Amino acid sequence: MTSPRLGLSVQYGVRARGLPSPAQFRRWARAALERDARVTLRIVGNNEARALNRGFRGRNYPTNVLTFVMRQKPRLEGDLALCAPVIAREARSQHKSTVAHYAHLVVHGLLHLQGYDHERERDARAMEQRETRIVTRLGYPDPYNPRAEG
Repeated sequence: MTSPRLGLSVQYGVRARGLPSPAQFRRWARAALERDARVTLRIVGNNEARALNRGFRGRNYPTNVLTFVMRQKPRLEGDLALCAPVIAREARSQHKSTVAHYAHLVVHGLLHLQGYDHERERDARAMEQRETRIVTRLGYPDPYNPRAEG
């Protein structure tokens, strides 16, 4: 069984300390990938995240990760926007490492790109279980267990 192929482009739209490397992003994305995909992953600041969230979701605030599916077939194509200041703030408030939070949000975004969602309770449970399996396999604590990283 061959692994899905990933074409990944990483764009840094902001400068911030401690941003993961393209190799880290690639490792996390590959771990969540179930089929061939071409993905652009962009690290953004508050202003760009707010504009994207407002323009595409009608919500006037920056959010940690936004997923945009461009094409489902024959190969999956889409974009992820990760907001560096929101991710850093959330990691601090949740008492987890920033790198573990980035890993979780890349996995979360890739699963959304592949059709997973958390709109219904049953779907949310399934998605969270899948995320937890992937993130813990990568060597990070369970992102949904606040005691996991004590």
